[in-house]
Amino acid sequence: MKDKRNLSELCPGECARVRRLCTEGTMRRRFLDIGLVEGTTVECVGRSPCGDPTAYRIRGAVIAIRSEDASTVCI
Repeated sequence: MKDKRNLSELCPGECARVRRLCTEGTMRRRFLDIGLVEGTTVECVGRSPCGDPTAYRIRGAVIAIRSEDASTVCI
């Protein structure tokens, strides 16, 4: 099993803990604002019919994140 995964690889129903954010600028600020910080538990709730974006439960709120952006979150 790979030991390095990112948020975009999570399947619906899976949970993971954030290890670090590998992004900068406004997207990093957005992630921090929604509570996506190191140690936060994230659950993949589901994917849109086309596969992108994906909905994640973060600190009780369901947030949609594009795969391109989710791939910058190490879990």
